[in-house]
Amino acid sequence: MDDAPLIDPFARPITYLRVSVTDRCDFRCVYCMAENMTFLPKAELLTHAELDRLCSAFIGLGVRKLRITGGEPLVRRDILTFFRSIARHLRTGALQELTLTTNGSQLTRFAAELAECGVRRVNVSLDTLDPARFAEITRWGRLDQVLDGIAAAQAAGLRIKINTVALKGVNEDELFDLVQWCAAGDMDLTFIEVMPMGDIGGEDRLGQYWPLSDVRARLAERFTLIELAESSGGPARYVRLQETGQKIGFITPLTHNFCESCNRVRVTCTGQLFMCLGQEDQADLRAPLRAHPGDDGPLEAAIRAAIARKPRGHDFDYSRRRIDGQMPRHMSHTGG
Repeated sequence: MDDAPLIDPFARPITYLRVSVTDRCDFRCVYCMAENMTFLPKAELLTHAELDRLCSAFIGLGVRKLRITGGEPLVRRDILTFFRSIARHLRTGALQELTLTTNGSQLTRFAAELAECGVRRVNVSLDTLDPARFAEITRWGRLDQVLDGIAAAQAAGLRIKINTVALKGVNEDELFDLVQWCAAGDMDLTFIEVMPMGDIGGEDRLGQYWPLSDVRARLAERFTLIELAESSGGPARYVRLQETGQKIGFITPLTHNFCESCNRVRVTCTGQLFMCLGQEDQADLRAPLRAHPGDDGPLEAAIRAAIARKPRGHDFDYSRRRIDGQMPRHMSHTGG
């Protein structure tokens, strides 16, 4: 086996893998998917064993951080089987971090077991603290269920980071409430610009767009923002609020291209490797997985060939008041 690390054409080591384990979700957030979604046939999804084998191949090639996503990853049946299995790489030291992004709805059930598997941090997507508004944004969600899940995760010893999508005219008035709530709960907070991913059933994507430059400017009116040089291995840029001590992140794919230091790739629940979230180029990893059940050589060769095509950056752009670079696939399919 070639044990050379994964390096893309722009000399960026690939050390961070995000894997979607399902396109299904128990919410229908208005910026993510249509209310009446057609989900993939289960036969197209990678099995738990295939997910393990694929992730293990990437770890063998130098991936050190693995984030499990969806859809909602915790609605996949028996998903803890996968977490228990892949956790062996944490015990050997081959994997430095195993984590997930979740809507929080299932954390009351699974937080303690996730902690036992070696998960130390969880990102929870939460855009509002108002129950009625939460129901409008998620269509099917209940705020109290998510808040209970966050409490269960903290009780299990998990660090929580809240991810909030900035939605113009929707949660603008909650900016400071969200900041103060996270500070009180010892949670970091990252704001995300809405991304042009998939048909969302007639929702006005451009109308939803609230640039984070404006969010940051509003925060600076009330707090002292201290620039932080650190990176979590993801696209966020961070500041610390001097008055509260908390860390605030900004993920700005539209007002600021964060691609120059990109160290990550995404695999969908069907085994398609996307080298860039904002590009359509992909590589089929399911085919070598299933064609060579006892031989990882073809899988690793396919991974290396794909990384050799990783682009410098993406094409998202709202600046011209139209959605250039819009991706036809849903975020729930690629992995949030």
